[in-house]
Amino acid sequence: MQKKGLLRDVIQHLCCLPGVGPKTAQRMAFQLLQRNRDNAKALADILLKALAEIGHCQQCRTLTENTLCEICADPSRDTTTVCVVESPADVWTIEQATLFKGHYFVLNGHLSPLDGIGPDELGLDELEHLLAKGDVKELILATNSTLEGDATAYVINELAIKHKVEASRLASGVPMGGELEYIDRGTLSHAFKGRRKIE
Repeated sequence: MQKKGLLRDVIQHLCCLPGVGPKTAQRMAFQLLQRNRDNAKALADILLKALAEIGHCQQCRTLTENTLCEICADPSRDTTTVCVVESPADVWTIEQATLFKGHYFVLNGHLSPLDGIGPDELGLDELEHLLAKGDVKELILATNSTLEGDATAYVINELAIKHKVEASRLASGVPMGGELEYIDRGTLSHAFKGRRKIE
């Protein structure tokens, strides 16, 4: 096994991708270099172009190559409803899975004092400025259902209360088609606490 060299460097750098360990990175590297050099070149070119041209939307902070992303630039979207998410990937997920037609605010993280991530790093001053304008009527808190996500949602809810904006948190608990015996205790506990009256 090579201890150094370009091939080793390629494998090590592929390991930076989420869910990619050394074995998977090795298979990817060999596939790209041995059998798929044209696609490897195309991938390298598009990554360099993306790094040079993709930045953050000036309004919602998601990833885009334009000043405003497609959602913020779309006049048919509801500007009175804003969904707060932790990452641009969350925007993609919600857009593909729901019929949500409002706007987004992307935190690009969650509160984590141990990692040096506070309100300033999440752009909460920008969010407060948006709420202070008075146009937003509902804030949907779609942060992850983790301790950090819950703490972040709590702080944002306080901002919403301050500016008299209705805030709601995404429901969490038992998934559609889920069987109770296969659901972890934390999820089931959350589902019990968040139960609602049947209408």
